[in-house]
Amino acid sequence: MMKTRHIVYISFVILLAAACKREDFLDRFPLDAISEQTYFKNENDLKLYVNRLYDYLPVQRARNPTAEDSTDARSDNYAMGNINTFLSGQYVVPPSGGGWTISDWSNIRNVNFFLKRYNNAQIDQTIKNYYAGEARFFRALFYWDKVKRFGAVPWLSSDLSDTSSMALYGPRQPHKVVMDSVLADLNYAVSNTADATNTNFAGRITKDVALALKARICLWEGTFRKYHALGDDQNFLREAANAAETLMNSGRYQIYKTGNPSSDYYNLFIQEELKGNKEAILARRYIRNVSMHNLTRDISNVWPALTKNFVRSILMRDGRPTALSPLYQGDDTPDNEQMNRDPRYSQIIATRGFSFTNNADGTKDLMTLPRIPSVVTGYALIKNYSPDPLQWVQSQSTLDLFIFRYAETLLIFAEAKAELGEATQAVIDRTINEIRSRVGMANMVIANLVKDPQSDFPTLAVLLDEIRRERRIELVGEGLRFDDLLRWKAGKLIENPETILGMKLTPALRAQYPASQISNVQVNANNYIRVYPNITARVWNDKMYLYPIPTDQLTLNPALMPQNAGW
Repeated sequence: MMKTRHIVYISFVILLAAACKREDFLDRFPLDAISEQTYFKNENDLKLYVNRLYDYLPVQRARNPTAEDSTDARSDNYAMGNINTFLSGQYVVPPSGGGWTISDWSNIRNVNFFLKRYNNAQIDQTIKNYYAGEARFFRALFYWDKVKRFGAVPWLSSDLSDTSSMALYGPRQPHKVVMDSVLADLNYAVSNTADATNTNFAGRITKDVALALKARICLWEGTFRKYHALGDDQNFLREAANAAETLMNSGRYQIYKTGNPSSDYYNLFIQEELKGNKEAILARRYIRNVSMHNLTRDISNVWPALTKNFVRSILMRDGRPTALSPLYQGDDTPDNEQMNRDPRYSQIIATRGFSFTNNADGTKDLMTLPRIPSVVTGYALIKNYSPDPLQWVQSQSTLDLFIFRYAETLLIFAEAKAELGEATQAVIDRTINEIRSRVGMANMVIANLVKDPQSDFPTLAVLLDEIRRERRIELVGEGLRFDDLLRWKAGKLIENPETILGMKLTPALRAQYPASQISNVQVNANNYIRVYPNITARVWNDKMYLYPIPTDQLTLNPALMPQNAGW
């Protein structure tokens, strides 16, 4: 479907683009492209400046299976053909780069440049505050990314236009101090960005979008503080719950469903037009010959391979785990393993009858056997994958992508309320069970929950355990899983041998393939595919909760010392 206008994507504007070429940080855009005497005079100036930040919204890279820093690829959800260097213990302290380059900090600097000058515009203060709210939304996002990666970092509120500024050589601020400042930016954005109903700001960062980011960040920070024993977690958990509930109470959003529980979840992620979809709090729109992407082609080239551990976590249709449900038929064949599972199973994983290609002549490439070895575990993630060959042309895909999805907001509310000890059945009905209603999955009933004997969190209360499971299944492939492991202090889950195993390749199943096709596919003693034949499990070291600061930065600024623990 041809689209007539953008919702979210705003390209680097011609007025400003040329300024991004220079390498010297202090002379980079906007100082060499904008004269303060002639710019920041009207609303259009403010809008054009903030527009350039929109390219950094978390959309495609987090989902891209070929990206080394894809958060699902760095988690227990995926086992890709090339082992992730971070999870395999091969990552070392970089001599330079490593997320701390000039360009890595330039977005924060550009936001600060704007915030020092936007009030010069000769326009209504409310309009100025709208754009200041957008800028602070982005600063909160950028700083949260820095804290997730490095922990303590310098908090810069200046644009550093003065080369003698001591801020250039200052120390890192503690994690909690930086995140308190992030919360202040989020609160400003919620209070000052335009209302979601303001059509002049359609597709921009509105109060609703700011609430969605606030809910995401506050849940992360609240649980990080709790499980890493930093203290002061309750305020962030409360802020997460309140932000999510405000969105829920607005009445503007709902779970997408058309009455087709066997396909609605899958179809949600292969839509060319998310405008008007009430599950989209914010989506990035793609328009043919204007703005397109390569995600569908990336998936078809390097299939995201789900782990045995992820697949085992999917409940049975009756709402019970495989270890407790009489409906479970075992995993000796792919068909048995799929039988009677949560209906999302066959909308997340390619199963018999799935069409990989819908050809123009009406023929289809239907799956009969798992596509081994191109999908190294046998479990092919089909989320965001379209069978339309037009979407596979390099950098020509026009499928819209979610940035903030209402289902995530519901999951945030459920988890935050459970962490606060306030998750009643009414909360679960309003959140988890509303999500499950899309696919006709059995409701979660708190009184009937029984602890899964194969739980990844054996000491966790059963309700929280099941909320975490629901989040893992519903949001798989959306770039959030590694962040979840960090905040729960659950890195040790990476060591579960099932995180590098695939499906059971029994002799009977192997016999259905041409011998040459799978001759190099190795299995363990129980016939489960071994993705990495030379290792039986990945190893987690607690230093991996943070990345190291590059060596050159510690040399240039000794105030950044000490290095992150363990590195």
